[in-house]
Amino acid sequence: MAQRYVRIKTNHEQIYYGLLKANRNVAVYDAPPWLGGQETDIEQELDTYQILAPCVPAKIVAVGKNYFKHALEMGTPVPKEPLLFLKPPTTIVADAQNIHYPSQSQQVDYEGELALIIGDRCSHANPEQAAKSIWGYTIANDITARDLQKKDGQWTRAKGFDTFCPLGPWIVRELSVEAKIKTFINNEAIPRQSASISDMVFKPDLLVAYISQVMTLTPGDVILTGTPEGVGAMNHGDAVRVEIEGIGCLSNQIT
Repeated sequence: MAQRYVRIKTNHEQIYYGLLKANRNVAVYDAPPWLGGQETDIEQELDTYQILAPCVPAKIVAVGKNYFKHALEMGTPVPKEPLLFLKPPTTIVADAQNIHYPSQSQQVDYEGELALIIGDRCSHANPEQAAKSIWGYTIANDITARDLQKKDGQWTRAKGFDTFCPLGPWIVRELSVEAKIKTFINNEAIPRQSASISDMVFKPDLLVAYISQVMTLTPGDVILTGTPEGVGAMNHGDAVRVEIEGIGCLSNQIT
């Protein structure tokens, strides 16, 4: 099993980064691992902490329509270049935390995605340099108020509500290019979304290189790499679970 890097809050309200052990204890680090954090003598035992979102990014850069079949289901062509938008960091919630259904919307959709965690400052990088700046991988759900996205003609409000970016539960350093991503609603046997991350139009190294030509990426920043086909609406009380092979699963409920 790949090593799982977490961010936790203890029962005494202390926040740490660390490494999750097989027994669910956490070996505490003295800093975020992508900033050179090292293991300390502190170990948090199971039931003495809760898992938080695995990082605190300065920005979340997301990519639209990065799977061919998803672009088709949205009724649009595949972009010739990555289609970028931003989500505010206040959208982030952790695994098992609730997604709040905003009163302004009548259609809130799930969008399961692979998320990249940036480890090094990255500006005007080529793909090879960009690949080296990707520290690890986690799971995201790019929650979208679809009716507001269509109404506004741009995506800031539709993508930007608080709790609209579940992230986690942890970060892994390596991931197979053939890893499957699946999204389930209410423990249904058949996933609503199912695809290989290799189906991306623009691969992670190209995405990071492209974004770095526009804005400097800093350690801890998050890149959402796009969602496969099968996006759909959620209702109050629904449970949504996004799974990626080699990482785990991210589960949240809609309230």
